[in-house]
Amino acid sequence: MKIAIASDLSGFPLKQEIAKHLLEAGYELLDFGIESADKPQPYFIQAPKVAKAIQKGEAEKGILICGTGQGMAIVANKHKGIYACVVDDIFSAERSKIVNNANVITLGGWITAPFLGVQIVDAWLAMAFTQKMEFKKDFLTNAFNQVQELEKETFK
Repeated sequence: MKIAIASDLSGFPLKQEIAKHLLEAGYELLDFGIESADKPQPYFIQAPKVAKAIQKGEAEKGILICGTGQGMAIVANKHKGIYACVVDDIFSAERSKIVNNANVITLGGWITAPFLGVQIVDAWLAMAFTQKMEFKKDFLTNAFNQVQELEKETFK
């Protein structure tokens, strides 16, 4: 599986750890992040690159890392077909896939320990989209369908 990954300066150390882990696990990476901590760029430069790689079919999933994960998620979600969720722990990573079918996750480089970042990514990649949870199945299914309808109207 090909995964597009990127970070800004705040997420650079965490991106390096996650990228190393994914390469060792046999994933192919498209790295759209900064080349080094000496050449910073703001998060809104990297997020569209990852989104476009997924839109074009060059990557199946994306991982974005900035200071808190919030900025990257906001920018990524402005692109059609991108469902980016901020994940802070294993539970939120799993739920982002089960419920929201997130094809992009964003993490906070300032708030996520490297060992936890690796565990979060592994949990997210291991989950399947089921569009249900133990509770409120119909509500969640309808909400997801409504998001898709809104997207069709918004991104004509």
